[in-house]
Amino acid sequence: MRSRKIRTNSGFKNTPASDGSICFDFYNWRCHFLEAVTALERGEKKAEKAQEEVTKQLGAVKGILFGSADTEQQTEILVAQLSQELYNTNLLLILINNLSRIEFEGKKDVAQIFNNILRRHIGARSPTVEYICTKPEILFTLISGYEHQEVALNCGTMLRECARYEALAKIILYSNDFYKFFEYVEVSTFDIASDAFSTFKELLTRHKLLSAEFLEANYDKVFTHYQQLLNSENYVTRRQSLKLLGELLLDRHNFTVMTRYISNPDNLKLMMNMLKEKSRNIQFEAFHVFKVFVANPNKPKPILDILLRNQEKLVDFLTKFHEDRSEDEQFNDEKAYLIKQIKELKPLPDQ
Repeated sequence: MRSRKIRTNSGFKNTPASDGSICFDFYNWRCHFLEAVTALERGEKKAEKAQEEVTKQLGAVKGILFGSADTEQQTEILVAQLSQELYNTNLLLILINNLSRIEFEGKKDVAQIFNNILRRHIGARSPTVEYICTKPEILFTLISGYEHQEVALNCGTMLRECARYEALAKIILYSNDFYKFFEYVEVSTFDIASDAFSTFKELLTRHKLLSAEFLEANYDKVFTHYQQLLNSENYVTRRQSLKLLGELLLDRHNFTVMTRYISNPDNLKLMMNMLKEKSRNIQFEAFHVFKVFVANPNKPKPILDILLRNQEKLVDFLTKFHEDRSEDEQFNDEKAYLIKQIKELKPLPDQ
């Protein structure tokens, strides 16, 4: 087999092995990389040169993981060595801490490298997941990245990849840092707020049993914060959080959480008010939460009392509600069911 060569880069020995792969001097690479990142961190006069060096070294790492125009993707042994170097030198955290100092393309390279290394498997094991479990500050640093506009989306990309792994999602959910998302989803920069909400949703919906256990154990704290989202002055935040609430309540894993939520008369009042919002989209999402209150066969007395007090008004309101959705069979079936349920409501026997 004809051997392939790579352009000389700090850390590489321009010497092809017998199988056509490239020999890699990890010691030399580590020294160059750490020296360059340290120079960036200190903000030294040579920072621009250091930035170029970091970008070059990131390109070299990508060459190992993904291959390039000059090289093929390298063997698992070389990738394993590279991963171990990243663990041993704490380089993943160092890079994330200095992400704002790395140029634009380099930031994207860091995210690609991080996500690729994270997906590595050795049989049933995920070495990088195991490593990050021992270094949770990596997760918390990524979360705080939402506070810095120049790296927020890169950090979001890496966080959502982490959220795919239950062990990492659990660390985030059960940390105080999770509650920062209730602030991040309301920031004024639309792209960042949307990205933060995507990560927030992933954490609450990806691992059903984990999420259910978390919500049950932290119900008061989570829903006190969640109420602020539902009352937000930001239309997008309200609509997204209302839609997610409906998904959470209708997920069978969250039965205990759902039962508790729909037993609170304040929650019912909020949904009834949102049914009358100016925004039709808000109305529609509120309908999908409101229907859970009505469909509950074991309504607590405070809930039943509110529905009975408003029985005629609700029947009239729902009859005219979104009449133009004539082609949406599921919606119309649900609406007809709710109207029937409300018409048939009766006071409890002891009243």
